[in-house]
Amino acid sequence: MPQEQSGTPSSSPIRRKKLFIKTYGCQMNVYDSARMADVLAPLGYEPADQPDDADLVVLNTCHIREKAAEKVFSDLGRLRPMKSHRAGTSEPMLIAVAGCVAQAEGAALVRRAPYVDIVVGPQTTHRLPELIAKAHRSAKTVLDTDFPADTKFDHLPAPRADGPTAFLSIQEGCDKFCTFCVVPYTRGAEYSRPAKDILTEARGLVSGGVREITLLGQNVNAYHGDAKSGSGVWSLGRLARELADIGGLDRIRYTTSHPRDMDDDLIDAHATVPALMPYLHLPVQSGSDRILGAMNRGHTREAYYQIIDRLRSGRPDLALSSDFIVGFPGESDQDFADTMKLIEDIKFSQSFSFKYSPRPGTPAAESSDQITEDIKSARLAALQSLLSQQQKAFNLATVGQKLPVLLTGPGRHAGQMVGRSPYLQPVHLDAPTKHHGMIVMTEITAAISNSLSAVAVNAPPGPNPPSEKVNSH
Repeated sequence: MPQEQSGTPSSSPIRRKKLFIKTYGCQMNVYDSARMADVLAPLGYEPADQPDDADLVVLNTCHIREKAAEKVFSDLGRLRPMKSHRAGTSEPMLIAVAGCVAQAEGAALVRRAPYVDIVVGPQTTHRLPELIAKAHRSAKTVLDTDFPADTKFDHLPAPRADGPTAFLSIQEGCDKFCTFCVVPYTRGAEYSRPAKDILTEARGLVSGGVREITLLGQNVNAYHGDAKSGSGVWSLGRLARELADIGGLDRIRYTTSHPRDMDDDLIDAHATVPALMPYLHLPVQSGSDRILGAMNRGHTREAYYQIIDRLRSGRPDLALSSDFIVGFPGESDQDFADTMKLIEDIKFSQSFSFKYSPRPGTPAAESSDQITEDIKSARLAALQSLLSQQQKAFNLATVGQKLPVLLTGPGRHAGQMVGRSPYLQPVHLDAPTKHHGMIVMTEITAAISNSLSAVAVNAPPGPNPPSEKVNSH
């Protein structure tokens, strides 16, 4: 047995704290989760693979999907015995609920799950270090669901590059007040970040190896940020043009958009900015003017057709995806038929579709004209069948084409990598790991519902320098 050494004893190594974040819902939440991890890193928190290993568990919640709050309470029920097991030890567990459920149902969360230590809304996640300190001192839940006057972006550290793709939040909040949606109540009014801050953040990401940036916002194409000079505002189209001038940034995407905000400048950018990828997620929700009016969408069926016609006139290969809600209160058979006709006419490369489910506090939830579950289920099945056929057809049409693929990670099998086509399709091909982060020209050899297979065509021997672009058009 080693003998105890004389002299000043060495201090014990500081125990690193473990952080587990579960993210629900949208890409905005994925971004917010990453930023929470950035905020907590200086406090010594590093990622945990499982919640039972964590000193802090954060549930970053979404209020859009069906029974969102109940799913959160179900997860909290599984966490409760883990927390109890650690109570009174030198390594207690803290539980935090963040995101839109926290914002919308903060008081209810505290009542139903008083063992939760922190409830924090989407606009105050930068205060987590302060809230953690308060939670350690308090026997009660620490609640922070304010809409502060100063934006959280003023307090967040610069995001770190983690691979060849990255999200960059440029806009938050919503002023549309669709009658089915809680976002205006949970995320607040529309806010656009200053253009100079976005450009600085983008340059930092590119210098860290990012080659594709997805711009995020609840209504991202409503972006109207202060210009670099501090005078005037930029639209999303202007911002896309400026970002495209950053050397090494090969691809630009954005989500989620609203038809009301597809202005002339952004439509023109799709035709004239090669870095702006030929894929657009533009939710329509319904193909019925009557239902669109009841939803307070602020656009008509015909207006949506016209937007798509103008986009495809400038960019014929543009792939489209959308969101659809079936069974909205009062939806008739004809209303649903109008939605199916719109899908048949426009043709989508992929889409997201859901049965309407009431959100407390929204106008549609108070409607007396709710649709029965069996009708909603039948309509959703028919709509998803049509959308699935269109996605398969779109993918099959790429077989034999040569497409540039940005390789983003290992594939399903040894010696294989997966990447993204310009149309956001996952593409699997045999390639060495040293090609990670490269844009490789491929020939598509096979297609299934959700992904493509390909072979590399004249793949370069090593990583592309940042300025070397493979033209996708």
